[in-house]
Amino acid sequence: MTDRQPPIARAIALTRIGLWAERITQAFWPAWTAVLAAVAVWASGLAGPLWEFSLIGALAILALVLVVIGMRGFRAPTQAEARARLDETLPGRPLATLDDDLAIGSGDAGSSAVWAAHRRRMAARLSGAKAVPGDLRVARRDPYALRYMAVLLAAIGLLFGTLWRVPEVPALPGIGGQVATGPAWEGWLEPPRYTGLPTLYLNEIEPGTVDVPEGTRVVLRLYGETGALSVTETVSGRNATTPGEPLQDFTVVQSGTVAIDGAQGAPVWTLTASPDTAPTVAPDGDAAFEFPDQVTLPWRAADDYGVTAAEITIALDADGTDRRYGLEVEPEPRQPLVLDMALPIAGDRSDFTEVFRADLTQNPLAGMPVIVMLSATDAAGQDGTAEARMILPGRAFYDPIASALIEQRRDLNWSRANRVRVARLLRAITWKADGTWNAPTAYLITRMAIRRLDQGPLTLEQRDEIAEMLWQAATRIEDGSLDSALERLREAQERLAQAIRQGASPEEIERLMAEMRRAMDDYTRQLAQQQGQQGQQQQQAQGDTQEITPDMLDEMMRRIEELMQQGRTAEAQELLRQLQDMMENMQVTQGQGSGQGQPGEGEQAMDQLRDQLREQQDLSDEAFRQLQEQFGRPGEQGQQGQDGQQGQPGQQGQPGESQQGQDGQGQQGNQQGQRPDGRGENGEGSNDAQSLARRQETLRQGLETLRRNLPGAGSEAGDAAREALGRAEGAMQDAERDLADGNLGGALDDQARAMDALRDGMQELGRALAGDRPQGIENQQRGEAGGRDGRGLNRDPLGRQSGQGGQLGSQESLGKGPDAARRARDLMDEIRRRSGQRDRPKVELDYLKRLLERF
Repeated sequence: MTDRQPPIARAIALTRIGLWAERITQAFWPAWTAVLAAVAVWASGLAGPLWEFSLIGALAILALVLVVIGMRGFRAPTQAEARARLDETLPGRPLATLDDDLAIGSGDAGSSAVWAAHRRRMAARLSGAKAVPGDLRVARRDPYALRYMAVLLAAIGLLFGTLWRVPEVPALPGIGGQVATGPAWEGWLEPPRYTGLPTLYLNEIEPGTVDVPEGTRVVLRLYGETGALSVTETVSGRNATTPGEPLQDFTVVQSGTVAIDGAQGAPVWTLTASPDTAPTVAPDGDAAFEFPDQVTLPWRAADDYGVTAAEITIALDADGTDRRYGLEVEPEPRQPLVLDMALPIAGDRSDFTEVFRADLTQNPLAGMPVIVMLSATDAAGQDGTAEARMILPGRAFYDPIASALIEQRRDLNWSRANRVRVARLLRAITWKADGTWNAPTAYLITRMAIRRLDQGPLTLEQRDEIAEMLWQAATRIEDGSLDSALERLREAQERLAQAIRQGASPEEIERLMAEMRRAMDDYTRQLAQQQGQQGQQQQQAQGDTQEITPDMLDEMMRRIEELMQQGRTAEAQELLRQLQDMMENMQVTQGQGSGQGQPGEGEQAMDQLRDQLREQQDLSDEAFRQLQEQFGRPGEQGQQGQDGQQGQPGQQGQPGESQQGQDGQGQQGNQQGQRPDGRGENGEGSNDAQSLARRQETLRQGLETLRRNLPGAGSEAGDAAREALGRAEGAMQDAERDLADGNLGGALDDQARAMDALRDGMQELGRALAGDRPQGIENQQRGEAGGRDGRGLNRDPLGRQSGQGGQLGSQESLGKGPDAARRARDLMDEIRRRSGQRDRPKVELDYLKRLLERF
């Protein structure tokens, strides 16, 4: 019944054809693989006749054997097998159902009706029957895909071989034809890679004169019989040569000729070697000092193919030094200072101008006559040098005490033979120091340096430690001096005014403006601190002072820049003069925000911390004054220390001298009723120390109460603020104990630790408040003076508006604003300066190098 249905019959026929293809493939694929391999050997013609016929015969025999094996296993598919495969793909196997008969209940009408309905459903399913394709996969039997390899080889043989294997070889173009017909050659001229010049193909260059750089590599290849061609050259300077070698490889070191004997036309080239000149380098201006710690030296370098490295060597010029006072003795040998100089990060390095920048402020050579040796290296390893003699710029110290300390530091670095002289002069500097030292810590550091100098001959390490102590003392005095900051500002203003009058370049004007901004920031900061200590009533009593904000100063500086850019130098000079007059007599007002209402809990805590810090500073100053009075008493040099030993240096409250007492009264200490702890027998000095101890205790108790009620609990910054205030309490407790014992020197150290911890607590509290402060209040308290973009005290090192309350960073972009280019140059200069400091960690130098390569 189903065979009479054309769709089913067609599906069964196609399924049977698929079965034939499947069984033929599975039975005879090894045979036709061998046949295709034989076709590949026959069509390619790569083997000789004997090998070719042998391979083809062997493959033919193998194919016959495989055909026999395949026929033995081959079984032709039947109609029933095709029907069964097709029936397996249909649901319910309808073909088998239609061939079945009802076995039980054939006489029952109901059963017959059900069976007839079932057969109709199965017949309906046959309408969707489709032929089943044969399974031609033999991958399991051919795991190495030999059949595909045979097909590929046969296809290559038929496509690239020849069907009839014509024996002629087609003519090859170019050098291939010459090789096939007789001796031939090829040659190349490869200039050094650093020159950037291309490689030349010698076969395309007409014989004659050719200009090449010195160091050019010549490569010649000779084809044909050995000795048919030979090379004669006079450019490499080789002693032993083999002219007939197939490969000739040599380097041009001098001008000469290259000839190829035996070649058609016997070509000869005259190679003119252009020498690689050594680089040149020289200073391009005077060395200068940029406050606070930058030494700059413009320099220029040039090379025909570019400079690859540069360095500067700075050595002491003893012959150019004024050999007086502490410099009379012979200087101790000191290794020259060798630093790398930054090269341009982009562009041509064959001729450029750069500025060397380094932090040489604390170097012993700063301020001394030096011999500067500049060195530049090119890619060929050649060096160019230049020497110059100059005074290495250093930081200027305007405070007389700071300047004297720096001079003694210079003498000690000059030679350790000045040890006794330096100690004697330092005693003179610290003699009766009350009222002349603005930094108590600097005084204590200097006295400690004197004690170390008195201990005997110094090692190099001890000398460097004492020199560092003197530097720290001098900088503390200088940075804390309002007069020195004003002097630096005046000097910067004078240099800028002189540059404007002389019509200096825009780059020089910009550099001087930046220097003046730094000096102005330093001066306004110290002036604001001084006025904060004087109190509000004293500020209001100064009716002749002028009130001015940092934003106003910045606006005037910006206006001066605009006038200079427009060429209106006269107006710029007048505005600069007005600025100088304003800076001479002004009152710096620090913006407190324009918000109204009572301050919040966080602001009140911050104000209380400021009061605590101010009171602690006053208490420390009072302790220092008492220590000065104690040093100034007669007979202090002969006082007995707490351990009962006479004249022991280093005891608390003693300046360190043994028999060189004040006014020659060094033996009268105990005779004047002086107790070993520095207090008189009748209680002189004891009441003052006890009073200071009680004040310290009250201050500590107030800080303890403030710490317990400090806002920001639970936050990282709030917890850090509490931890910092806890350290401050511990330091105050130590100071209280030292004051009670009369140990004023130890109390000063403890109070300094307490003040540092208070500052840390204020900073962390500011961070905590900044994290909880609403955006509107934060913007309101920034005090931006009408939205002007100031560059004054509230700017971070990148020139952006700094966060409030100790918050680090801001949301302001560095790449925006009128000064973005200047700030970017300053940042790149700082990266270059740091990358030239060899003493920095290697990981930091690698990071700086990656920054320079990227940007």
